[in-house]
Amino acid sequence: MPGTIVHLGATVICTHGGQATPTLVSPFVFVNGQAVTTITAPYMIAGCLFTPGSAVVPCVTGQWLVGSAFVLASGQPVVLNVSTSICTPNGTPMNVLVTQPFVSAS
Repeated sequence: MPGTIVHLGATVICTHGGQATPTLVSPFVFVNGQAVTTITAPYMIAGCLFTPGSAVVPCVTGQWLVGSAFVLASGQPVVLNVSTSICTPNGTPMNVLVTQPFVSAS
C-alpha cells in the first residue's frame, strides 16, 4: 500500500497519545531535509497515558513491523505513514500523524 516516507521530524504517537521518537535514523537518505527512518530502529515512547483498570501499563517502546516493499535506506525498508507497528508491553500500534507530503513509496 503506498504512503509517504516517515522522517525524523514526523509526528508519531502511540494509540494513547504518547510521543514516539526513533532511536536511529538513516545517515545517508533524507527527505525534506531530514533523515528517514527504517523498520529496524525501535521507537522510544514518552508520555503514554494507557491505564486499563487499576494497572498502569504504558507503552514504552514501539517497533515497525512492515515498511516499504521497494524503497530501502541502508539496506532496510523505510517506514511509511501506513506501516504497521506494535508497542510494548501492551501490543497496541503506533500512528503517524504528520510527515512530509512530498515523497511517497510502496
